[in-house]
Amino acid sequence: MASDAPALAAPQAAARRVPFLLLVVLGAATLFLAVLLPLDGPLSWWWLLPVAGVLFIAWALSIPDAASADPVLIPIVVALCTVGVLTIGRLDAGLGGHQVASLLFGLAIVILAQRVLARYRRLESVTYLWVILSLVLFVLLRFYGVEVNGARLWFKLGAFTAQPVEIIKLFMVFFMAAYLTKNGAALAALRPFEFFVRPRLVLPLLLVWGVSIASLALQHDFGMVGLFLGIFLVMLYVASRRLDLVIVSALVFLLGAWLVAQNFPYVHARIAIWLDPWSDPLGRGYQAEQAYFSLAAGNLLGTGYHLGQPGFIPDAATDYPFAAIAEEFGLIGGFAVLALYAALVMRGLRIAFMASDRFTALLATGFAATLGIQVAIIIGGVVGLFPLTGITLPFISYGGSSLVANLVMVNFLLLFSAREQAG
Repeated sequence: MASDAPALAAPQAAARRVPFLLLVVLGAATLFLAVLLPLDGPLSWWWLLPVAGVLFIAWALSIPDAASADPVLIPIVVALCTVGVLTIGRLDAGLGGHQVASLLFGLAIVILAQRVLARYRRLESVTYLWVILSLVLFVLLRFYGVEVNGARLWFKLGAFTAQPVEIIKLFMVFFMAAYLTKNGAALAALRPFEFFVRPRLVLPLLLVWGVSIASLALQHDFGMVGLFLGIFLVMLYVASRRLDLVIVSALVFLLGAWLVAQNFPYVHARIAIWLDPWSDPLGRGYQAEQAYFSLAAGNLLGTGYHLGQPGFIPDAATDYPFAAIAEEFGLIGGFAVLALYAALVMRGLRIAFMASDRFTALLATGFAATLGIQVAIIIGGVVGLFPLTGITLPFISYGGSSLVANLVMVNFLLLFSAREQAG
């Protein structure tokens, strides 16, 4: 019977590959069909969309044990990227072309680096390297970063800009996963008074706190602090199951952020506009007001693609793409986008639950949490639940750095799922 196992495994793998490839091809076809849709401005770059569709298929095939990988992740990413390209291109054809170029670049990176990324288990042995690299990037941002709208988030390299905080969020997940793999059980067993007599367990967590506060001090943006806090708390709770530790950590984070924010009038202004955008309707509150008008104009079914006026929202492609989507596709379109994000996060958490080792489970949890928290922060800012921040809407907002980082995270989730299913 043992000799029959390889013969039986081959058709089973082929059977798994068929629905996987069908879903990928179906998802990639949406990019091909996007060429037929109307767009303002020059259309010279739209022929690149079929190229992106081909690269999505190549990405799926490049994954080791591709037949065993999660069959839903890539189609979800294709759908979100298509929505993003169509929304950005509808707002500004030039930015749409840049976004497609960033998409091609990101897909090329994950395809070419597949074998390197597949060796992710080696990341467990370099726990503190990620914190050191993060601090180095923050220092470089402080001296060489470009400040836009009060936030110092970008490096300018000739005609190109890069947002290193998108890399730092990956570094934070790597660090937390490696640290909690080794120390999660000890943290879970730690009694409250022992935190003072066993600082070796607590100091690394304070180091992450320092990195997060540094991000606020150097960049003047609450969004990344909120993202770091969310990643930290989710991964800490999953590893330790200690709600008291999570609450204390959250209070320490928020206290530090509040103390640092007292020195930045820009942060105060953002909060004031969030609380009452109508106090300065033609100035700082104008962007939020126009976004609210767009959300209201969309109603249930939307005005229709190219029939709304989302262009009145300043910086809509970066800050308010969700408002543009909700205006032209309505409440139903907005909920459809949210459903895609919910499915993406749930598949990531499912992969974490199915993982056979602690390090992989924590990495998958961290990546799923990162994507979900980003969505919550930016959409919460759009609808007025939180102050608007510099966080991007994954796969939809304009920005090459964010797009590449998010593709890398999904690629890791695909690798985890393929590895676990293949055994």
